[in-house]
Amino acid sequence: MPELQVPLWRVAHGRTGDKGNRSNISLIAWNPAFYPLLEHQVSADRVHEHFATRQPIHVERYALPHLQAFNYVLDDVLDGGVNDSLNLDSHGKALSFHLLAMTVRIPEDLRHLLRGQAD
Repeated sequence: MPELQVPLWRVAHGRTGDKGNRSNISLIAWNPAFYPLLEHQVSADRVHEHFATRQPIHVERYALPHLQAFNYVLDDVLDGGVNDSLNLDSHGKALSFHLLAMTVRIPEDLRHLLRGQAD
């Protein structure tokens, strides 16, 4: 079956929180049909690679299947945290947008469920 490669924001939305030098990013599928694709393609290792420039020490993924969601906890990713960092975004609120720029593959027959316009 033919596949499309699309940015993650067309398949899911996200929220970010922080505590000290730790960020957690929730990823919520727009449609339950996308959950298995996220489960397979957006692993903790892939998120770790995607955030390589932020140098997380560890990324842990927690599955929330009843919500069609995942929570990713990224350790040591906020340059020391709010009080220690000179980074303009030391809270890490924009990190969900960075995650949503990652691409995923979806079957062509799920195209009608995508959000937004293609680039």
